[in-house]
Amino acid sequence: MRAVDATVRRGDRNIVDHVTWTVETDQRWVLLGPNGAGKTSLIDLIATSAHPTSGTVEVLGQPLGLTDVFGLRPSIGVVSSRTTALIPERESVRDVVMTAGWSIAGRFREQYDDIDVERALHLLDIMGIGHLAIRRFGTLSDGEQKRALVARALFPDPEMLLLDEPAAGLDLGSRESLVERLGALAADPAAPVQIMITHHVEEIPPGYTHALLMRDGRVLEQGQIDQVLTDENLTRTFDVPLSVRRVFNRYWAFAT
Repeated sequence: MRAVDATVRRGDRNIVDHVTWTVETDQRWVLLGPNGAGKTSLIDLIATSAHPTSGTVEVLGQPLGLTDVFGLRPSIGVVSSRTTALIPERESVRDVVMTAGWSIAGRFREQYDDIDVERALHLLDIMGIGHLAIRRFGTLSDGEQKRALVARALFPDPEMLLLDEPAAGLDLGSRESLVERLGALAADPAAPVQIMITHHVEEIPPGYTHALLMRDGRVLEQGQIDQVLTDENLTRTFDVPLSVRRVFNRYWAFAT
């Protein structure tokens, strides 16, 4: 993924303001910033659900505006609250995963092979919820639903996985279970490129390699995660005096 001077303008305001950013195939990125920083709007560009007002964005080597985005989208897995809202509550968890192969939210008349069922069950096992495969999606806890949606996003074997605040609203146990699974995924060299949005450094999975800090649509800092997540940079990003620590390959931030 490559963005050069990418800008998204709404009314008289740039919600993504001249962003230049490159993501390589072996990297795992976290986007941090306060509400309204432009993180989701930037991810929407990468997901091909929006186009820049000016500047250029290349996704998987294809320039937006000069390529068929419908051909690109099966190669991009997306997990967000918008995805959750589209899933029928009565759908089985296994079918929630498999319907990603047809880019639909609920099962209709499409046919699936045994290999599709096996892949869906395998991905649910990876996310630690294989035992819930025949449960209705609406009966799962929030944490279980998030893990099911990660399995769904992985089903088409994407080249890029986009995670928009995957731990939002989860209790401590559910958050830690999800972060553990995402950390294992980040450590797998065969796993797709990962880009995750969060407001909290505590939600960054171990194994993430790079960080990008945003505020008011602009990139404040980007690069290797240890060099970016400093007291000074986080204080400037969130406009609160902050101290950041790394413990057991995880990050924690405190107001000073």
